[in-house]
Amino acid sequence: MTRRRLIFVSLFVAVTSLAFAQVNSESSAQSKQSVSLRVGTWKTAQTITAFFYEQFVKKGDDVKVFSFTNPGDQKTALLAGSLDMTGTTIVHAITSAAKGEPIVVVCSLCDKCSALVVRKGQGIKTPADLRGKKIGYVPSTMHDVLLRETLIKAGLDPVKDVTLLRVDFFDMGQALASGNIDAFLSGEPYPTLAVVQGYGEILSYPYYDDSIGPINAGMIVTRELIIKSPDLVQAAVTAHARATEHLTRHPDLWLKRAEDFGNKPEVLRESAKNMALVWKMDDRYIQRAKTLGQRMQALGMIDRQPDYDKLLDLSFLKRAQQELAKD
Repeated sequence: MTRRRLIFVSLFVAVTSLAFAQVNSESSAQSKQSVSLRVGTWKTAQTITAFFYEQFVKKGDDVKVFSFTNPGDQKTALLAGSLDMTGTTIVHAITSAAKGEPIVVVCSLCDKCSALVVRKGQGIKTPADLRGKKIGYVPSTMHDVLLRETLIKAGLDPVKDVTLLRVDFFDMGQALASGNIDAFLSGEPYPTLAVVQGYGEILSYPYYDDSIGPINAGMIVTRELIIKSPDLVQAAVTAHARATEHLTRHPDLWLKRAEDFGNKPEVLRESAKNMALVWKMDDRYIQRAKTLGQRMQALGMIDRQPDYDKLLDLSFLKRAQQELAKD
């Protein structure tokens, strides 16, 4: 090999090595790059998990939690790019997906949390006793579906055999106590509050394993974020899984934090018996979501079924489960 060629080869090796070193350096920097996560949720005991994410992300990662009062506003903020992930009810997720909106449920958030309440002392012992009664409800919600499911299973026609009155969740307790309605189906803590304050009785917990079961709410992201930033989505789901497991083992932590939302300890302790903080989804969960969608279409809440393969993405849960197994 001539001296000139030897010099050329040496320069080529040096330049190539430098280029590889720079690529490796950039790759390393990217892998160590901190995550900035913007999450939306409600200020309720059953949707509190996001407020604990910061304890379960990697050092240097940043989590900002934004509070909302209804799932519609949360979804709007998500689609506008103001949030990376947010909570919503599975009913709202199905409704949005049926309209073609690009949302994806990546993990569950809470199960149960609903109850059918009747005015105390009225002699209503079973759902069948609601014939001819006035029932408070909020249309096009999970509670609407569960109420109609309960009535139908009791042999009652929700249209002909009872009077359904639209009452906001915040006003249901007062409406029941004053006699304006005979019953309501709502989420916690309102059912427990009715019992603690002495004007209501729990008639039933409307969870039916042969149909919808206890599914309630989940965490959603946009399909665009999954494509552009899968690592961010994974970080969020893993943090959610770790936080949920921790709070499930230490219920005193989330109940104490929930007091900051204006809930009394005795109400929280009792209502917690009807709440489940969750993160996993499986084939049974998917089947229940499909059953829920079918009920919604039958009720006229949606005019078509969404593509459940696109709506429910379990891939991030599987990776989170692997990460938790290492803990």
